[in-house]
Amino acid sequence: MRCSTPRRWTKPSKIVLAAGLIAALPHLAPPALAQDLPDLHLDALPRTPQEITRLEAATAAPTDPTQAQRFELRAGGAGTVRVRRGNDAFLQPPANLTREQAMTFRLGQALFERQWASAPASTIASDGLGPLFNARGCSNCHQRGGRGQPPVEGADHSSLFLRISVPAPDGTAGPDGIAEWIATEPHPVYGSQMQDFAIQGQQAEYHLAVDWEEIPVALNGGETASLRRPLWRPEDLAFGPLGEAAMLSPRVAPQMIGLGLLEAIPAAEILALADPDDADGDGISGRANIVWSLEFDAPMLGRFGHKAGAPSLREQSAMAFSSDIGLSTALLPAGWGDCTAAQTACRDAPDGGDETHGGLEVPDPALNLVTFYTGMLGVPARRDVSDPEVLRGRAIFHEAGCAACHRPAHVTARLRDRDDPRSFQLIWPYTDLLLHDMGEGLADHRPEGRATGTEWRTAPLWGIGLTERVSGYANFLHDGRARTLLEAILWHGGEAQSARDQIVELAPDDRAALLRFLGSL
Repeated sequence: MRCSTPRRWTKPSKIVLAAGLIAALPHLAPPALAQDLPDLHLDALPRTPQEITRLEAATAAPTDPTQAQRFELRAGGAGTVRVRRGNDAFLQPPANLTREQAMTFRLGQALFERQWASAPASTIASDGLGPLFNARGCSNCHQRGGRGQPPVEGADHSSLFLRISVPAPDGTAGPDGIAEWIATEPHPVYGSQMQDFAIQGQQAEYHLAVDWEEIPVALNGGETASLRRPLWRPEDLAFGPLGEAAMLSPRVAPQMIGLGLLEAIPAAEILALADPDDADGDGISGRANIVWSLEFDAPMLGRFGHKAGAPSLREQSAMAFSSDIGLSTALLPAGWGDCTAAQTACRDAPDGGDETHGGLEVPDPALNLVTFYTGMLGVPARRDVSDPEVLRGRAIFHEAGCAACHRPAHVTARLRDRDDPRSFQLIWPYTDLLLHDMGEGLADHRPEGRATGTEWRTAPLWGIGLTERVSGYANFLHDGRARTLLEAILWHGGEAQSARDQIVELAPDDRAALLRFLGSL
């Protein structure tokens, strides 16, 4: 952490920064764990007592939230990038990359932006698409590193897809070492994700349709907001009806910045924030999603995805290659992607597996390049940090309790590789990476691992004020229903109901100040 200790702080926050202390604080540890969860994906050094003292100070809530804190301008630590005037604000490498790392970043970017073709093709390094797919390349959904677009009138593209599963048979147990696992399994015909495109000679699984319902919400001060409730419908089903047991969850692609920094936060420090029984009585009871790692064959903390279903960026990338594009990797080696045994024509289609790479379409060197790129997209600097209205909005953010879930600051692990740009950075992502019950309004009623049908991972807020500049539109939440940040806030329920109601009751100028603060992130 390339900074000195700030001068003014409140009492230490409830985070416990020593990894070994979780076992001594059972009320903070997730009940699923009989032991600490190791960071199997990191080569990190343990925190020293001196570091723990510094970190407690650096991540504590401000004594006076109406005054700017030191270092918060650098939201992504030493790698923070300057804000671009154009729409490429989320496409920059961190400022602290070495020359060699910068070259690796550009190679990964080229693979991320590659448009894949169906097999066989003249270029074997680019074939293997499908047979079923949602996009031809990673960047099709994550355009310019930003958020995805739901299907709305006037949009030139959509990156929304449907996750699908069914309840597992009674008596099905979760993976060893993971309690409270909600047993589900892929749909017997449509798999784990519904694909709306197919290569020539194959059938796309469905067409996505939506009806929007406008819901007026009265705000204090005579103002009114309108929420847009979607009703998603899979139509033109190619392989028969889904059945009553099918559970669907719409998802749009999240923004990509700072993912490697989130991956480098020690799991112990995220787990220490969990308070599943609300032992401190603040109404917030975040839980960790513990998932089974394909790479390490062990339980790990889930960090990525709207329900924290992936433990690492490498596994998240492999899952996206398989389900979104239909490409095989060492972690998910099926050349037919998400095609099920019931989809025989799909499984019989040729794939792009290369014998020189173990029959894989995306061999490890390529997967590692894409993983590096997705983990190294730089976080833009904050704007207007010392503006009086922004500071007033930040004070309201804290007073309303928003920071209980959208935790402002973390410090990444000290990594053994001294050149790793993620190592020991004070960062400001505004998330606790935990699951929270968000109420019936946002529920998808589809469990994922330990996450229930009403729980979602706290979305990071860094860069959120640049969404429209990057993407040309502003759609928030897991399915893109919210057209503004105010709409996103008003959809909050469950654990966030109290904070949401306080914002409804704010005077209009205070509400505007809160939104101005969020726009500065």
